[in-house]
Amino acid sequence: MAIPHRIGLIVPSTNVTVETEIPRLLGRDFSFHSSRMRLRAVTPAELRAMNVQRERCVLEIGDAGVDVVLYACLVAIMAMGPGHHRDAEFRIAEQLGSGGSAAKVLSSAGALVSALNDLGAKRVALVMPYLKPLAEQVVDYIEAEGITVADWRALEVADNAEVGCIPGDRVMAAARSLDLSGVDALVLSCCVQMPSLELIQPAEDEFGLPVLSAATAGAYSILRSLGLPVDIPGAGSLLRADSAVVNL
Repeated sequence: MAIPHRIGLIVPSTNVTVETEIPRLLGRDFSFHSSRMRLRAVTPAELRAMNVQRERCVLEIGDAGVDVVLYACLVAIMAMGPGHHRDAEFRIAEQLGSGGSAAKVLSSAGALVSALNDLGAKRVALVMPYLKPLAEQVVDYIEAEGITVADWRALEVADNAEVGCIPGDRVMAAARSLDLSGVDALVLSCCVQMPSLELIQPAEDEFGLPVLSAATAGAYSILRSLGLPVDIPGAGSLLRADSAVVNL
């Protein structure tokens, strides 16, 4: 029996979605190992306090002998200012390396930016659960990467546990209210805690453009980092990147 690829996830304590959606996408050839940072409300103060816990989590994940580490809180990185995913990923890799681990290091923020670039998306629309001031920071972060955010919606849910319970019809209603004229891609869930996996393919079929989420971008980046093929049906064209035919 083949040994599965080990994936380390560093997640907020209230996050339950990323540990559900990414394993569903990647399947049985992967095992998942999490370390948690305490977070209840998605506010700047709590996000800063959560980020301080990162070093402990990296030590714990390193002990598991993982192949890839994903820092799975998009807004915690983006709230720290433009380009911060590069610094965070470097520091995590440095800490792992000091303990003898050669694990590849990703972040949800960096994975989303990379996925949009690989799609060739220059103009995007976003649906986010955050309060508007944090949502504006996410918009600024993405635009600092050279990608125009043409339109966006913030659902303004501060309690991170409640974010994990946002119904799909509310997410889709927000998406349908967007002006998608000239948009190259729609990020249906710009947050690894807001559920969206069941919506990605139906939304792509409805809107006729690539639809992705923080979770599908994370899965995509994990596969790419391991040099594995990206061909997962039913989860949007991003995850059919290596398929011979991608229907939009």
